[in-house]
Amino acid sequence: MPISSVPPLSVDLSGILLDAQQGLARQLYQALRERILDGRLQRRTRLPASRDLASLLGISRNTVTRAFDQLYAEGYIEGRIGAGTYVAELNATARPSAPSTAQTSGKPQSASLQLLQAHHLNPPLSGPPRAFRVGVPAFDLFPFETWARLSARFWRKPSPARLGYGDPAGDWQLRELIAAYLRNSRGLHCDPAQIVVTSGAQQAISLCAQLLVTPGDRVAVENPGYRAAGHALAVAGAQLCGVAVDADGLDTAALAQVEGCRLVYLTPSHQYPTGVTLSLARRLELLEWAERNDGLIIEDDYDGEYRYSGTPLAPLAALDRQGRVLYVGTFCKIAFPALRLGYLVLPPALAEAFAQRRAVDMRHSEIGTQAVMAEFIAAGHFQRHIRRMRAAARSRRDALLAGWPADVPGCAPLPVVEAGFHLCVRVYSLPRERQLIAAAERVGVELNGLSSYWLPDSATPEDARAGLVLGFAAVPEAQIALAVDALRSAWNL
Repeated sequence: MPISSVPPLSVDLSGILLDAQQGLARQLYQALRERILDGRLQRRTRLPASRDLASLLGISRNTVTRAFDQLYAEGYIEGRIGAGTYVAELNATARPSAPSTAQTSGKPQSASLQLLQAHHLNPPLSGPPRAFRVGVPAFDLFPFETWARLSARFWRKPSPARLGYGDPAGDWQLRELIAAYLRNSRGLHCDPAQIVVTSGAQQAISLCAQLLVTPGDRVAVENPGYRAAGHALAVAGAQLCGVAVDADGLDTAALAQVEGCRLVYLTPSHQYPTGVTLSLARRLELLEWAERNDGLIIEDDYDGEYRYSGTPLAPLAALDRQGRVLYVGTFCKIAFPALRLGYLVLPPALAEAFAQRRAVDMRHSEIGTQAVMAEFIAAGHFQRHIRRMRAAARSRRDALLAGWPADVPGCAPLPVVEAGFHLCVRVYSLPRERQLIAAAERVGVELNGLSSYWLPDSATPEDARAGLVLGFAAVPEAQIALAVDALRSAWNL
């Protein structure tokens, strides 16, 4: 039906694209639900009549009705016969619970989503880093002059072929170089066609959530763990199931007890935030779990290059022989966060679907940045920079371990740190955690509370969740020493 002949709508529903090869009602339900959750369709907004929406999208009215029925059942929309259909009165602290009709459909409303919305997810801190900011590498060491020279060379006379729309999966040369790097440094053998370039690791995780999660699915995550990943999965409709982490990483025996779960997200090389490494035995058990349950594993290798004892461990994806692992990598933890360049290594059967979904989101990553990174790797600068960053992080780790007070009341000793660029020290009670963080803040030192990394509905006692998470790579050794001295003063040591 020509758009000109479609009755005008009172709301903006642009961008809804439906694939006729898949369930149209489910796709429409997800598109409307997403717009309600992110605020594009605000509360009390009147939705178009089913007949008008069907005409606009070129689908049957019954398809629209089925999508509306699901939204009604889950409490996202409301209305009365003859009065129209409206977005329900949702708020950040409470959502209407799904009535029994939703349960019979097999798609229960995500309680984890309610909890994550009730507990606001703070964005990463901006501005120049200070001790002991978490998740920030030593970008004061980045070779900006080299990067600027390569960038200027590219833009001085760019190839016309690179000035149009690019491949949504990413620049082919960059993907070839990523594949070679992973093969040589991580033992991960993959074809460039399996790689999709993303705007950082967070977008890679979000793509996994969008394509692998159906509302109501049970998804396992580490607890404590990376909250932003959990948030992306919950927004996609996942029912988050927290799985405990011990000295060997994610507890695979506990994972096996999570009924109906076929997807797990974890950070095996250097668990975020506890810092432990998933043991080889657990890695093999996890792969067996995926095969046994026809499941998938999202492996976030956010700082796997930072290994101080021996070579970096082989990622789960390198051990995978069944196409069960989706590997998330990033350049931001080696270069600098503002770069926004990451990648996914996908099982061959999923690569095309992810590239197509990437195209819907933002067509492709910025061409110039990809081209410059490709040259940066090809010329050997990237590998040299990794070695420099690893040495700097080791030195800064040593400065923190050497200067840290030997006996902080209510606080365990610092752990052995063999990987990554942050560490986690346990605190014996939640009030003490808060006291230590507040005192540190008064003297300009950043500390993160381990308690903030747990799922809000965790059964673990509050005091058992307490701890301090410290990043040690962001600033030079002299600033680390000053920060430790400031903490001694603030904590009256």
